[in-house]
Formats: sequence, C-alpha cells, structure tokens
Amino acid sequence: MKFMKRAVTLGVATTIFATLAGAEGPGALAQDAATEASETTVSTAAPVEGAVADPATEAQTDESDIVFVSEPVVQPLDPEQVAADAAANATPAQAASLRELVASMDTSGELSRDMHCLAGAIYFESKGEPLAGQLAVGRVIVNRTESSRWPDSYCGVVLQRSQFSFVRGGAIPAINTSSKAWRDAKAIARIAHQDLWDSPAKGATFFHAVYVNPRWRLTRVAQVNNHIFYR
Repeated sequence: MKFMKRAVTLGVATTIFATLAGAEGPGALAQDAATEASETTVSTAAPVEGAVADPATEAQTDESDIVFVSEPVVQPLDPEQVAADAAANATPAQAASLRELVASMDTSGELSRDMHCLAGAIYFESKGEPLAGQLAVGRVIVNRTESSRWPDSYCGVVLQRSQFSFVRGGAIPAINTSSKAWRDAKAIARIAHQDLWDSPAKGATFFHAVYVNPRWRLTRVAQVNNHIFYR
C-alpha cells in the first residue's frame, strides 16, 4: 500500500514536471519569435541611409512649414537708352500740317544709336529738301527694316555696304548738331519712325536724285522735289 502511494505520488510529480517543462519550452520559443518579429519590424521601419522618403509622408509632415515667397525679377536698364526710347516713341499733339508737326516735336533729348542712324541719313540725303521730301527719305529706311530683304535695324540699313553714298568707311560722317537742319532731321526721324504723317512716297524702298538715271526695273511711286521713289 505504501509502495502504491509512493508510485502515485511519483507519477503525479512526473506529470507536473513534464507539463511545466512543455509549457516553458514552446512559450520561450514563441516569446523569442515575437521578440524577433518585433525587432524585425522595428528594423524595417527604421530609416535607411540613401533611401528616398515617401513624398506623401513628407507632404503631410512638412506642408505647414513651407513658405512660398514671390519676388519680381528686375532686369537692369540703361537710363540713357530708356530716355532715348521714350523720347522716340512719345506721341505729340495733333497738327494741321507737317511743318506744324515738326515744330511740335521735342528734339532736345539724346538719340538712341538706331534713331541717330535714321536722322543722319535724312540729314545727309535730304537736308536741302522740303520737309515732305525729307519724310519720304526717312520712310524708305523705315520700310526697308520691315522687309526681309534688308537688315531689321536703321543702322543696319543705313550702313549697309554700297547703299548710301554719304557713308564713309562704314560710318556716318560728322554732323553739325547745332544746325536747324539737324533739328529738323531729328524731328522727321521721329515722325517717320512712329508713322505720324503719311509719306508722299508711300511704300517706297528705293530712291535716287533726279539728275541720275540708274534704269531700275522697279515700280515708280512718286517724285518728291529732287528725288524719285520706287518700290
């Protein structure tokens, strides 16, 4: 009887030990696995050097911190060129005649290089002509700049080789800038440039003096005093 009680007691103890051992073993493995999984998850979520962050996440995180600043881009301008261009493009009051219009033009300011070339051509080619003849000469130069056959600037047209006989060595000769002829030429240049008065030789792109006969095969437009105009 005592033997059987000991056997039963020993069996119960063995069963309890086995149960505890079995529970501890899988439980420890599960805990290790959970710990590894947790470490793996943390490691995966950690930032990696050189990786590109999720733009959506960054937008959500940093959008409130972004400040946009709008500033105008200002290009520096030459004050003298600005003043010359403004003077060239200023619109005078209505005039009853070309002479009245010329008298109303402000010619006191400096000319841009292009306007100086236009006025210089008017001065040398037609300073002895009436104002209508000077305007016709000026409009020939303007008309040429508007055609693909010639340069698109007044200086390009005036200084083009073998086009105007007064040009010397690719340059405009000295001008008597204190003369009335120069003041008139500057005024006519502005009028021609802005097309403020109709030219008596509308659309002309060529002209020559009446005392020469170049035999051009061109359409004659008009004769204005001592010049004949063609297109």
